[in-house]
Amino acid sequence: MLDALIRFSLQQRMLVAAVACLLTAVGTWQSVQLPIDVFPDLNRPRVVLLTEAPGMAPEEVETLITMPLETAMNGASGVEHVRSSSGVGISVVYIEFAWDTNLMTDRQVVAERLQAVRDRLPAGISPQLAPAASIMGQILLLAMWNDNPDVTPMQLRTSADWILRQQLQAIPGVSQVIVMGGERRQYQVLADPARMQRLGITLEQVEAATAAAGGSGTGGYLDQQNAEEMLVRVIGRVRDADDIRRTVVSAEGQRAVTIADVAEVREGAQVRRGDSAAFMRQPDRTTWSGGPAVMLNITKQPGADTRKVTELVLQAVRQLQSSLPQGTRVEPAYSQKSFIDRAVGNVSDALRDGVILVVIILFLFLMNLRITFITLTAIPLSVLITALIFAACGISINTMTLGGLAVAIGELVDDAIVDVENIFRRLRENRLLQHPAPALQVVYSASVEVRSSIVYSTMIVVLVFIPLFALDGMEGRLFAPLGMAYIVSILASLLVSLTVTPVLSYWLLGTAHRLTEHESGFLRMLKRPAESIIRFSVRHPVLNLTVTAVVTAASAVMAVRLDRDFLPPFNEGTVQLNVLLPPGTSLTASIDINRRVEQALQNNPDVISFNRRTGRAEQDEHAEGVHASEYLLELDPRSSGTRAEQLENIRRALADIPGIVSAVEQPISHLISHMLSGVRAQIGIRIYGDDVDQLRKEADSMQKVLTGISGVRDLMQEPQVRIPQLQLQPDREKLRFYGLTAADISNFV
Repeated sequence: MLDALIRFSLQQRMLVAAVACLLTAVGTWQSVQLPIDVFPDLNRPRVVLLTEAPGMAPEEVETLITMPLETAMNGASGVEHVRSSSGVGISVVYIEFAWDTNLMTDRQVVAERLQAVRDRLPAGISPQLAPAASIMGQILLLAMWNDNPDVTPMQLRTSADWILRQQLQAIPGVSQVIVMGGERRQYQVLADPARMQRLGITLEQVEAATAAAGGSGTGGYLDQQNAEEMLVRVIGRVRDADDIRRTVVSAEGQRAVTIADVAEVREGAQVRRGDSAAFMRQPDRTTWSGGPAVMLNITKQPGADTRKVTELVLQAVRQLQSSLPQGTRVEPAYSQKSFIDRAVGNVSDALRDGVILVVIILFLFLMNLRITFITLTAIPLSVLITALIFAACGISINTMTLGGLAVAIGELVDDAIVDVENIFRRLRENRLLQHPAPALQVVYSASVEVRSSIVYSTMIVVLVFIPLFALDGMEGRLFAPLGMAYIVSILASLLVSLTVTPVLSYWLLGTAHRLTEHESGFLRMLKRPAESIIRFSVRHPVLNLTVTAVVTAASAVMAVRLDRDFLPPFNEGTVQLNVLLPPGTSLTASIDINRRVEQALQNNPDVISFNRRTGRAEQDEHAEGVHASEYLLELDPRSSGTRAEQLENIRRALADIPGIVSAVEQPISHLISHMLSGVRAQIGIRIYGDDVDQLRKEADSMQKVLTGISGVRDLMQEPQVRIPQLQLQPDREKLRFYGLTAADISNFV
């Protein structure tokens, strides 16, 4: 079959050239359109159930919400792991499915199980499926603040909720926009117990009246009045606080009792479970801009192009800038696109340098421009064919696929150079014959002659990478694209050597007037020591084999002792700082303590910007209490100190702040650690038990042991203390006397 392919290519030379040009054009266009990301798609099919239960204690959240949901999800089709987190007023259940399942089908399975368990949940509790988002999809964090003190946090939050979020959510590729910080505007009805008692009004009546204060509806159609029909509408939306004040609570007696008679109605801020701030060093390097801020966390959909989505979001923000309060700044506090550009740029530079080295080495060895040109055509054609295959298979350009191409770049010319050298030699020999054969026949015969060696050598190197496709789980998702890039490019170079190379050889060598072979001086210089080494090895075989065995054994010993890690450490350009206070710390106290952390960061000359998120946002799947804060820092790349020194300076500065536990890591590394272990570190140890005091003792003992292990850094014990609670225990006898139930007391509270 391969003989026929070579024969066809030589007979249809113009067709082969046209197809090669077409592949070059389409491949170039397609390579520009391919999505670019840091890593391949590492998203395990996962569905998140998010349940808001405002004011509910963690014990009740776990018992009444989390456990029924976990029980319902365990055993569902395709489910492999179910994890959960219960906090004050929040339950998050993570349902992880097998890698080969479809995410949309998985969401349907969860929705069916959820429907069956809703009746067993407390009244008013409604679990929601979090939007389908990429695990690595936290691509952009926007900080919104205003240095003008006249612009209130409530104005900023309102602008973020109703201007920015609404528009950004509609951008293609955006899965979710989570807004945090500022103050959410709401109407508050503050009941007065004394006035309620005097007028005989209960809290349930006030609650019911407030719920009925606004409402719109329809009364159908009127079509018998005239030739035109009329739509009947009831427009009862609440326009201001006065509409709520005038709402009737009770109409018994001579006078109607309104909400204003028994309660104060005002505009206020919703109870916060989180806070945020952002700071940016000014050009003078001495002052800072920023302070309390509103943060917008943009999450992309699975498979979306991070760079393209980021550009669309930033473009939309620029267009909406005029709609925001004057002086409002919206700046990227973190952008995954920056790391992608740096990482892919570094690998691309290495790929470019490899191509340049291949060109130089080939020319130094061959010293023939025509042969060098024919050989080098295999590189762009193979790479562009690989880009076409990537586009067809939905594979992105990332560090792993580019790494596979970088490994293969030196081998892409192997098949072509074997073919063209044999063709050149046979053509030169044919010229010396008394009756030379046609050049086309010589080129065909020379290509067929080395066909077997080309195919065998290609298949052998391809087989080396085949085991990568046997990896499952995250390892397979990470390394399979590297093997895919390598194998596809190598097979593409084989195809080029069987089609394009013979055609170019016929055109450039078959019609050449002179086919002289002259060895370059560079090659002769390399041959002399090589010949000496070969001659010595042949004369002393025992010594040769002994040295080889010793080197092999030493290499095996060193390989066993090498450090092992899932991924090498990489510099993302952004530092993530986690700060924990004792559980039970109020939001106000947490903000006050974090101001000391902010001051320490501002005093560090290497920090050029940072932002803080304390607690959690509404509808955020991160079930963090207000005692937990997360910082994202951008360090000065022009600093004279190394990155390790910069991080050590940050650790030392935080060590002087009492009462906090901190750890320094990087955002993407943090997400990868969370995917691998379910905790915010590369290694997590969980101790289970019912006695919190005993658990704390065991954790302290383990921490002392782990501290002495070489290589352990940022060892952080999660603070576990009993949160202060005001507990009300209903008296069953008195409940019976008054005709009440425990549920009545709970609802009243």
